[in-house]
Amino acid sequence: MIVLGIESSCDETGVALFDSEKGLLAHVLHSQVELHAEYGGVVPELASRDHIRYLVPLMEQVLQQAGITRSEIEGVAYTAGPGLIGALMSGACVGRSLAWALGVPAQEVHHMEGHLLAPMLEENPPQFPFVALLVSGGHTLLAYVTGVGQYEILGQSLDDAAGEAFDKTAKMLGLSYPGGPILAKLAEQGRAGAYKFPRPMTDRPGLDFSFSGLKTFALNTWHDLQAESEGQCEKLTQGRADVARAFEEAVVDTLSIKCRRALRQTHCKTLVIAGGVGANQHLRQQLAAMVKKEGGELYYPRTEFCTDNGAMIAYVGCLRLMAGESKALSIDARARWPMDELPAIRA
Repeated sequence: MIVLGIESSCDETGVALFDSEKGLLAHVLHSQVELHAEYGGVVPELASRDHIRYLVPLMEQVLQQAGITRSEIEGVAYTAGPGLIGALMSGACVGRSLAWALGVPAQEVHHMEGHLLAPMLEENPPQFPFVALLVSGGHTLLAYVTGVGQYEILGQSLDDAAGEAFDKTAKMLGLSYPGGPILAKLAEQGRAGAYKFPRPMTDRPGLDFSFSGLKTFALNTWHDLQAESEGQCEKLTQGRADVARAFEEAVVDTLSIKCRRALRQTHCKTLVIAGGVGANQHLRQQLAAMVKKEGGELYYPRTEFCTDNGAMIAYVGCLRLMAGESKALSIDARARWPMDELPAIRA
């Protein structure tokens, strides 16, 4: 079955073609980073308009790359949530309309399920069951995964997601947009031990996360440094890198501690990390070392599939369409959508 997948939950427009027999045929991605950079963050209305502008050209491009025609498409999948409602509606309307025009079934896809199953696109995919850490700009959660649609939420962020905390802290430090990757790059220049930040919610049982207090701690540290370094540009420059490193280390340590707890709690040896923050090299290295000590294995998708992309949507859509699911002639985009409400696909 050949499925066209559309991702438009936030500020990236992704389109891909997945074949149930041959695997991923082609995928393209348009990023809106330059569009939103002057505003220092995503402007929902502009994001929606840009999706509308690029969706059809990207669909034509991916068909050309794959060397197939529209008539060969056997199903259409699109992200229906969670995300920015206007952006979701842009992709959902195009996807559902295309399916109707072609006379093929359509399937709505949960954005986070796409991220969770993105490692399945690799040559050496993880086997069920596994613990998944989904960590991005909008979500941070741990889930115990026993199959497609079989997700037990073990813990999640009570406030800011890890990626959101990265972006906001970067903005506090005067870094440009998108802040998270820039902060991670700056952290490489920071000195180990220059600052010691707290590891939130690790001194109590449980698997939930909270990064708002850590963000405030970073802000206070930065303000103190600015006051101490008045007129000393070199000290301020190095101090900014030190704060960035201390913040990143605190987030990575916190995520690693919670992942270890989740593995032990579920008696599982396999950890999957996915989502935009999953591309952070410091996080990957620390989780790999932790999992090795636990006698397990770490899996993650290639970097291009950590961020939002159409490939993961096409893949999940294909799984669900082949299981007999399909969406009627209606569009139910959701800004919020609990992942544990998804129906299970039984093997």
